[in-house]
Amino acid sequence: MLKKLWFLLLFASLFSCNNNSETEAKIEKIDADFELIRFDQKFSQATEANLPELKSQYPFLFPEQYPDSVWIQKLNDSIQVEINAEVNKAYPQFTEEKDDLHALFQHVKYYFPDFQVPDVVTVTSEVDYKNKIIYTGEYMFVSLDTYLGEDHKFYVGLQEYLKKNFRKNQIVPDAAGEIAMKYVPKAESRTFLAHMLYYGKILYLKDRFIPFRSEEEKIGYTTAEFEWAQANEDQIWRYFIENELIYDTDSQLYTRFLYPAPFSKFYLQLDAESPARLGQYIGWNIVRAYMDKNDVSINKMLNTSAEEIFNKAKYKPKK
Repeated sequence: MLKKLWFLLLFASLFSCNNNSETEAKIEKIDADFELIRFDQKFSQATEANLPELKSQYPFLFPEQYPDSVWIQKLNDSIQVEINAEVNKAYPQFTEEKDDLHALFQHVKYYFPDFQVPDVVTVTSEVDYKNKIIYTGEYMFVSLDTYLGEDHKFYVGLQEYLKKNFRKNQIVPDAAGEIAMKYVPKAESRTFLAHMLYYGKILYLKDRFIPFRSEEEKIGYTTAEFEWAQANEDQIWRYFIENELIYDTDSQLYTRFLYPAPFSKFYLQLDAESPARLGQYIGWNIVRAYMDKNDVSINKMLNTSAEEIFNKAKYKPKK
């Protein structure tokens, strides 16, 4: 009996690998070319004399309400000059990131054929970490000064939980998340479950959009944080159940378990050890369980209610 079970598991594993290989082979053939505009470099090399030419090339980056004097002052601003230098030092080229973005766009287009590949514009934003990447549909703007490495001098004074994701390898996961948000409907109710699964759907799309990136990069955890979440998944879920949080509509739960923060808030001694956003992590695993146990399309899942997904997922956390 054990021998037969082993054979079945091996067969299922091989079948899954073959399916994945076939899918990736199809994805590699998808046309997802885009223009990379290194506006950060163009602006850093601009002068008062050629500013009008730059404005005519990229009018969408120069709001009409600001006179030329604003841009000329910015060109000569010492802080902006230093930002330009540091960004150019970190990103003299953008080759590896461009290749990964191309792969991301190929995957999105495979799952959503109507997806229009955006042009990518690299910019600086005076470390506007709340808008590291902006995706408009036509363009994707990447603020390179928010991806200089967590120990960079520009980030002195910022909290560690923010700085940990100011790294090069988070550009593509962040870009994938911005695109995923366009496809995931907003939570249909105020329950903690509905909001957990909203984020779970986004993370599941990241599974499909960037299978070439690690689990921790997809959710924005360090390796230690991800290992903590894995090791304590059963305890986290038990806490949610025993405290009857699943259908609770208290918006404080979003702050405690869904939003960026130094840690999750169980109001226990272990809080300081825990990573933030553990509700997102659990929501991700519930959506994965639902997709593993139900033969449904991604579009169907995206438009299925949180309660139905939860009931059909039969989620059991790893112990």
